[in-house]
Amino acid sequence: MKDLWLTGTVLKPRGLKGELKVLPVTDFPDRFLSRTEYFAGRQPETAVPVAVTGAKLAGGFAWLFFEGIRCREKAQDMAGMHLYIEEKECAPRQENRAWLHELEGMKVFGCDGVEVGVVNAILPMPAHEVYEVRTGSGTVLIPAIDEFIAEISLEGGYMVIPRFDEFL
Repeated sequence: MKDLWLTGTVLKPRGLKGELKVLPVTDFPDRFLSRTEYFAGRQPETAVPVAVTGAKLAGGFAWLFFEGIRCREKAQDMAGMHLYIEEKECAPRQENRAWLHELEGMKVFGCDGVEVGVVNAILPMPAHEVYEVRTGSGTVLIPAIDEFIAEISLEGGYMVIPRFDEFL
């Protein structure tokens, strides 16, 4: 199985000719204009190759046409699917940045150095991303901003959130 990385999520069809509205999950949305193929599926394990026949960016979204999808009904079947690319197609990671999949599964420590949970998901929000942290008693949402995140160690696989108790 190829190592696939999430780059977008199909939201819904637009019009009658199979165009799809895609939410980019990338720091490089302009690459939607030049990419000719994705792997589409609900999970990476079930993703299949799909060829791009048209692409544009507008309003913070990618608008894509895929080969074999020429009507609204077929496009509707793709709603909720994720678009993946192979690792070799990714741009190099910038300094002081992380790929989303590197953050998922990280241990979370509070101000006293005690483990309080694990990052379950990174949720896109209008102002900034939010870390969904699974704790022993439920789920806590933490804004992914410097004010709340004191340290992230990719090598150590952890992050420190000194004010974690404020979110309980």
